[in-house]
Amino acid sequence: MSLEIKVPAVGESITEVTVSQWLKKDGDTVEMDEVICELESDKATFELAAEAAGVLHTKANEGDTIEIGSVICEIDTSAAPAVESKKEAAKTEETSVDSPPSSTGKVLEMNVPTVGESITEVTISNWMKNDGDVVTLDEPIAEIESDKATFELAAEADGKLTIVAKEGETLEIGALICTIEVMKGVSQSAPESKPTDTPQPETPTGSAGYAAGHASPAASKILSEKGVDPSTVAATGRDGRITKEDAVKAEKKSESTGSPQDSTPVVVPGNRDQRREKMSSLRKTISRRLVSVKNETAMLTTFNEVNMQPIMDVRKKYKESFKEKYEVGLGFMSFFTKACCMALQEWPSVNAQLDGEEIIYSNFCDISIAVSAPKGLVVPVVRNAEAMSFEQIEKDIVRLATKARDGKLSIEEMQGGTFTITNGGVFGSMLSTPIINAPQSAILGMHNIVERPTAENGQVVIRPVMYVALSYDHRIIDGRESVSFLVRLKQLLEDPTRLLLGV
Repeated sequence: MSLEIKVPAVGESITEVTVSQWLKKDGDTVEMDEVICELESDKATFELAAEAAGVLHTKANEGDTIEIGSVICEIDTSAAPAVESKKEAAKTEETSVDSPPSSTGKVLEMNVPTVGESITEVTISNWMKNDGDVVTLDEPIAEIESDKATFELAAEADGKLTIVAKEGETLEIGALICTIEVMKGVSQSAPESKPTDTPQPETPTGSAGYAAGHASPAASKILSEKGVDPSTVAATGRDGRITKEDAVKAEKKSESTGSPQDSTPVVVPGNRDQRREKMSSLRKTISRRLVSVKNETAMLTTFNEVNMQPIMDVRKKYKESFKEKYEVGLGFMSFFTKACCMALQEWPSVNAQLDGEEIIYSNFCDISIAVSAPKGLVVPVVRNAEAMSFEQIEKDIVRLATKARDGKLSIEEMQGGTFTITNGGVFGSMLSTPIINAPQSAILGMHNIVERPTAENGQVVIRPVMYVALSYDHRIIDGRESVSFLVRLKQLLEDPTRLLLGV
């Protein structure tokens, strides 16, 4: 009997997903609740688990985009008993082999250990032992990489290794990485190491061991690209291993140049290396979404400038007392969020979105705040921002930004949103034309604050000025509405008292 596995509903506004990676291949045997593939929506990446044990038959290829509710694969559940019997037969055959080690019947699960306060996931860079190998206690069995360092995973018991996570797979801290069938007599029966061509001196405890001078896979790749000999690199890793950081710091020794009389062309020293990286699933999704918005909307951008002096004066006067009372800083984002909410309620089409041949108007303001996270751009949502105080807005933005940078945002925290604010000014941007965050109809772009000469009452004065840009969908928003929205925003920001009085 074949069980159809369909794409589950993953969010209210998500209608399709992309198959980013099959973790199991067509024809593989899978267990119930075992993760078989990774699916990706325009909001996040998530895993699909097998709903029964059996043989997997895939119906979609990696990179295919399929609708919610479509069949993605089938599992032949009738094959499960046969598979189990084969496994049992194999186990019986293995135990019947005449070998000194004997099984104790216990299976030890090894999980990804905690390797640092801010590290939430690691990647299996290299298995030093094969599936089914007999390992001894404290013997290194795999190399694991985090975004900070490479380290070794040691066996936690004597026994037979069963690999669960494949090379290149990224796992969260605490996830199952392998199991060890605990055995007796492994240490005594372990084969002696093969003699090398040159005698190796004994290594005293605490000094470099067998790994001395050996580069981790990531380090080896970097050294190869740089053309650096591993034997010239100062190793700081465990047992004298060359880590990724060692490879990054390493420099190729300059070669001696020819004599002045040499007729060969002058070669100017410089690094001309190149490297290729596979595009991440999140980056591919962002690219596809942005191109789709450019192609499917009548996007236009209008600009204005804001004298930031009044807001800067308010912040200078009250930021210390504000932080002392509310335990959060008084930033520019709360002023812009409050001003946008007031302007959106006066010009509701800027807060609307198109759905087929209908326009949806919202009487609330769910403001999406663009945040640059390590894995790419994410846009968490501040709900009902129109009803929030400055303190509530600041705290919610800090909470969402922290979760975004730690990679802990949930799908629900990124869904919805009626209007988006993006601040390129934090990176030094003077002017830009932001792309609409579909299905919204408009996005506000903030930029850096620069002192510029401005005319006030017939006099030229220097003021801190920010250029603001509003990109909007001309199918919903007319020019009068977009310009009026931006003018109202300028009016509110240049006189912050209006934000408090609501005028």
